[in-house]
Amino acid sequence: MVRQFVMCGLLLVGVSFMALGDEKHNHGPKPAANAGLEKLKTLVGTWVTADKDGKPTEEVVSVIKLTAGGSAIQETLFPGQPHEMISIYTADGPDVLMTHYCVLGNQPRMKASTKSLTNTLKFEFAGGTNLDPKKDKHMHAATLTIVDADHYEMEGIGWENGEPAKEMCNGMKLVRKK
Repeated sequence: MVRQFVMCGLLLVGVSFMALGDEKHNHGPKPAANAGLEKLKTLVGTWVTADKDGKPTEEVVSVIKLTAGGSAIQETLFPGQPHEMISIYTADGPDVLMTHYCVLGNQPRMKASTKSLTNTLKFEFAGGTNLDPKKDKHMHAATLTIVDADHYEMEGIGWENGEPAKEMCNGMKLVRKK
């Protein structure tokens, strides 16, 4: 009987060490770095709109943070406002995929190639949910330009009835909030 207690005790100690051995919860190999996603990670922070002279205002337009263990970037546009939206950026092989969760209730997906990566990522429509691109209003393309560590610009192209919409997704010039 003593032998059974000793064996059970040793078994419990062994299991305890195994459970404590990997506190980082390693879920497999880390994916290869994606140059475009790495560039977007430099934008993590809070961004305000720029005034006509390019100086920061107090109007928070974008909050960018890492999520999913650094494998995705979440951008909250117009946080706390009735027209708040979210865009999620992830690697798609060597490219970057953006899914935009729009106040219109649709989720267009856009993809940017990183083959000739500069400080500009050009996202082009690659499908979506809750929309018919031939008729529904949606964000159809976007160009994101990282001017420097404290400035970036986003120019969007809205789409309606199968062609560019005139009053949608106007450009934004943003300054990092310090």
